[in-house]
Amino acid sequence: MHKLNAMKDTRMGFFTILVFLFWLKTLLAYFVDFRLGAEGFFQYFILLINPFATTIFLFGLAFYFKRSRFFYPVLMAIDIGNTVLLYLNVIYFREFTDFMTVATMTGYSKVDQGLSGSSLALTNVHDVLYWIDIVIILLLMLFRKIKFDPRSINHRMAFAISSMAIVLFGVNLSLGEMDRPQLLSRTFDRTYIVKYLGIDAFTAYDGIKSQHTSNVRKPATKSELKDVKKFTDAHYAAPNKSMYGIARGRNVFVIHLESFQQFLIDKKVNGKEVTPFLNSIYHGNNTYAFDNFFHQVGQGKTSDAENMLETSTYGLSQGSLFATLGSDNTFQAAPAILNQRAGYTSAVFHGNVTSFWNRNNVYKNMGYQYFFDASYYDTSGDKSTGYGLKDKLLFNDSIKYLEQLQQPFYAKYITVTNHFPYDLDSEDEDPNFKTVDTGDKSVDNYFVTAHYLDQSLKEFFTYLKKTGLYNKSIFVIYGDHYGISDSENKKLAPVLGINSDKWNDFDDAQLQRVPLMFLIPNSGNHGHIINTYGGEIDVLPTLMHLLGVSSKRYIQFGTDLFSSQHDQVVAFRNQDFVTPTYTSLSGVVYNNKTGKKAKLDKKQQTQIKKDGNKVNKELSLSDSLNTKNLLRFYHPKGFKSINASKYNYSNGLDKEIKIEDQLKGKSTSLYSENGNQSTVSEYSTDAPELNHSSTDSNRIKITNPDDNKN
Repeated sequence: MHKLNAMKDTRMGFFTILVFLFWLKTLLAYFVDFRLGAEGFFQYFILLINPFATTIFLFGLAFYFKRSRFFYPVLMAIDIGNTVLLYLNVIYFREFTDFMTVATMTGYSKVDQGLSGSSLALTNVHDVLYWIDIVIILLLMLFRKIKFDPRSINHRMAFAISSMAIVLFGVNLSLGEMDRPQLLSRTFDRTYIVKYLGIDAFTAYDGIKSQHTSNVRKPATKSELKDVKKFTDAHYAAPNKSMYGIARGRNVFVIHLESFQQFLIDKKVNGKEVTPFLNSIYHGNNTYAFDNFFHQVGQGKTSDAENMLETSTYGLSQGSLFATLGSDNTFQAAPAILNQRAGYTSAVFHGNVTSFWNRNNVYKNMGYQYFFDASYYDTSGDKSTGYGLKDKLLFNDSIKYLEQLQQPFYAKYITVTNHFPYDLDSEDEDPNFKTVDTGDKSVDNYFVTAHYLDQSLKEFFTYLKKTGLYNKSIFVIYGDHYGISDSENKKLAPVLGINSDKWNDFDDAQLQRVPLMFLIPNSGNHGHIINTYGGEIDVLPTLMHLLGVSSKRYIQFGTDLFSSQHDQVVAFRNQDFVTPTYTSLSGVVYNNKTGKKAKLDKKQQTQIKKDGNKVNKELSLSDSLNTKNLLRFYHPKGFKSINASKYNYSNGLDKEIKIEDQLKGKSTSLYSENGNQSTVSEYSTDAPELNHSSTDSNRIKITNPDDNKN
């Protein structure tokens, strides 16, 4: 105590005490209030050290003030300010399971939405620990129990402290990069930045990123939209009259098949179909299936696929549009369009945290009315994989929310179990299914998790048929991106009947095929498999036309897959492309029939060059549209801009029930149609997690694994 007493009366000692106390408060937030998903000794070690660098740097700024009457007030002001930042993030996280961005802090309406009104309800007893140290220190200073040290520290020492903090941050960042490569360049969840670098570093990083975005967008003008509009107008494909409106007024189910590739369809392993249920849909009389449909994602992976499906614009050339620009981007997306044009209610069902891919902000800007994320489900113990609630449980547990949606609705289900590293235990899920043996665990288990996903869908569709929703809906079933990466494709090759020694870039490109099916029950038995080439960019205009909603007035880069004017040049995000005849990869052109380098005559060379120029222009214009937020200048007829501040994804079920009560006899929800009786009991699942007690008492066990394959 004597040493501590002497220590508090020196500038360096006082500084050290405040740094230590703030470190403790930060750890309190990390381990009690935040869900950072740390796993293993290495990640916990980074969590323990990451507050030091930025805290030392910020608190050390006080040493540049020589006089004690400035040093102590400045140091305390920094401590109080940093505590305010930490505590506001704690409150915000309790409400939104996310961290406060600079845009949120500077946008009063968002801060007001998140932190007023409900802020008192969001406080906990232990919150006093965030403030008690400051109160005690101020009282000690007031009663002169802490004496001001008149001895100044020269600027050389102050600079040394700042330099040490910067070196510590460099070490911290290096450790983070070791565990999570491309930590700053490929961010798909703000949690990662906080977990590896801390709240202060996250705030600074977000501020720099926001400023860069602002610098790009501020000088943009309405005139820059002309080239984009000119291209999309010329590129528009009129609908096929026989298909236009055949699903008018139906509910829409978008079934997002995580990491699901086309080769899984009709694939047999050890004599058994991997996906028997999906195969039956694929070949069904009311299904329009496309066997030359390609994913077009970039680094944004799943979020890129969602963006293309919802907006018919491309993801970015670097990073994720959702994560980088989505918080304040202007979208004219499917949920808003269908709501405004045809009265659709919209909802997303997903068993991961809201902050992943920045969905909690992007979905609001898209006009989604409900987002039933991990907080709405029991994700404890073995009910979850690293990326969220297992698929059988997601479909089963979503019913109480689905049945309350007003019809017609636009409902998107994002599955996760078929996600790398494919660690589902086949013995627990289906002991009768035996997978391949390639010597690569991820390749082998890929078929296990795909089989599980197929079973999940069968259970869900059985429920939909029992309750009558099936016949009143259209289903858009698609794979978002590859599951087996290029580096593992040679291990996969023998399973596909291909010699791995002859595997080349052309084979990699062909595996960018993913399923796309439009299932329209009782639509005349005209369904069939279609060989037209297309990509994820084409889904929205196709769906809109099937629903009888014209896409002509909107800026969309895709074209209706059923249209005779559909553009079959499919652009990849890296500027490669594929057509029904050729595949162009890094300037090398392959013949699709032979899989070998093509010998092109002058006419063919001219056509390839024309297609390549068109692809480059299309990607460039889409990038310009999104990076400069040009849609803020475009107001298509009848479209009202989305006010994100009006959306709040908490208490979704209560909101649904309130709307039902207000509508009374006019409610169109399944619950109301069923005589105000729940249909939850109609759902049947063999999920083993529901047949034994959970192994973990934590409510959420989602860790957002640090792999590079999301």
